[in-house]
Amino acid sequence: MIVSKKTRYAMLALTRLAKEYGNGAILISDIAKSEKIPQRFLENILLELKKQGFLGSKLGKTGGYYLLKNPKDIALSEIIRHFEGTVALLPCVSERAYQACEFCKDENTCKIRKVFKEVRDASFEIFKKATLDTLI
Repeated sequence: MIVSKKTRYAMLALTRLAKEYGNGAILISDIAKSEKIPQRFLENILLELKKQGFLGSKLGKTGGYYLLKNPKDIALSEIIRHFEGTVALLPCVSERAYQACEFCKDENTCKIRKVFKEVRDASFEIFKKATLDTLI
């Protein structure tokens, strides 16, 4: 799996917000500048993260975005699954986007599927343990 720019930008923005957790809202322009993210693209990402319950926002001169949860409580798995849909490399090992494999005669004995499931499980565990706090 190659993580999309959108997911990467979301992680960068969330990491910046995590560093400032508890200090109030941060302007979109400040996040865009410090993290080198195109502001128009960032606006859409932050709105999406707000709709998903990761962020709150404040209007006005001192407005901007802020984390709703402690950085220790936001796992990378949540972010990746939201933007990428799955951490699996094959649809037949995905928990959220499962599709039967068109090549397998028997999924239970398929050695390829077994290896890719191990990769998915290990990756998911790593992403689940890693939080925004880990990144700061």
